Amino acid sequence: MAGVSEHTHPPVQTSTRPRVSARLAAIAESATLAVDAKAKALKAAGRPVIGFGAGEPDFPTPAYIVAAAVAAAAVPANHHYTPAAGLPALRAAIAAKTLRDSGYEVAPSSVLVTNGGKQAVYQAFAAIVDPGDEVLLPAPYWTTYPEAIRLAGGVPVEVFAGVDQGYLVTVEQLEAARTERTKALLFCSPSNPTGAVYSPDQTAAIGRWALEHGVWVITDEIYEHLIYDDAVFTPIVRAVPELADTTIVLNGVAKTYAMTGWRVGWMIGPPDVIKAATNLQSHLTSNVANVSQAAAIAAVTGDLSAVDEMRTAFDRRRRTMVEMLNAIDGVVCPMPTGAFYAYPSVEGVLGRTFGGVTPTTSAELATLILEQAEVAVVPGEAFGPSGFLRLSYALSDADLAEGVGRIQRLLA
Repeated sequence: MAGVSEHTHPPVQTSTRPRVSARLAAIAESATLAVDAKAKALKAAGRPVIGFGAGEPDFPTPAYIVAAAVAAAAVPANHHYTPAAGLPALRAAIAAKTLRDSGYEVAPSSVLVTNGGKQAVYQAFAAIVDPGDEVLLPAPYWTTYPEAIRLAGGVPVEVFAGVDQGYLVTVEQLEAARTERTKALLFCSPSNPTGAVYSPDQTAAIGRWALEHGVWVITDEIYEHLIYDDAVFTPIVRAVPELADTTIVLNGVAKTYAMTGWRVGWMIGPPDVIKAATNLQSHLTSNVANVSQAAAIAAVTGDLSAVDEMRTAFDRRRRTMVEMLNAIDGVVCPMPTGAFYAYPSVEGVLGRTFGGVTPTTSAELATLILEQAEVAVVPGEAFGPSGFLRLSYALSDADLAEGVGRIQRLLA
């Protein structure tokens, strides 16, 4: 063809620099999403895989919330850009919901609506952490926290609490880890991945310690309504009101209202921090989808009957799962009192041989369980030290019993 060379040439190498930035090359894939994706792929291929990896309710979003979204989709104003910080009606509703559920007042201007809780996590660290700042990270921790800290240039400092402490760190441990470079503490109660809940006294003690030493608190409260037995959700700002000027609260509709796919979260904080995070979001994503925001308004202004029904199911499944896990020789699983995860120690299982395989880490054990029992679990390496597994009990009673039953038979 005229004008086209008959010869092809390899692309010219113009630089020896890496193609992918060091910043992004250092990020690990979300282990929980990776396990869930692998389980779904195997299931789609016809294998009877049961997945305990995903942290999402197995219930549909309540019908009244869906109806609000359907109605919003027909409103022309929702077809266009809206303020980056969120619809004013939703920011006001979140402020009212905070007073209702957490017991203290915030101004709507102190609320920034984000594209899911993960964006709130990322922007919280981006807003206050400078390169070299240290962030105390109680472990086991949610897999996204350390990556978000590193993306902000910060240094995650793990503070580990094991089964013997009920996965709850102490003020003494935090103080031992504090240095002159400590900028913030990540506080998550109820906890993902362990389901542990700090008592009111423990929360207040940690809050007073942070206040005394000028340590910022980033508190993730997305599981606030998923608590069991005599556990009490204690907002750290309510426990220590003086912390309000150095605390960022993270939350969202995902877990409470079975809305993981709607992608609406928020952050609450001091005006200068919210302004800075809003500026970032204005360049990063602009506004959250308006239809999703309308659904979130319906969620946070409605009653909590939907979550009450889900919590009843989660409570039943929680007890079944923990009982079945503790029946396995070498497995020790504390009873979680929040969220919808069990976090058993499997250190007593490692080093034994099953089906010709001898796992020495929880990552190897998780691979063995997937390959030989066709059950997907997340290994402890995703959340801190090896020797643990995370299993979500946000799935049907039948699948839960079958899945843990397979693990029991494999590890017998």
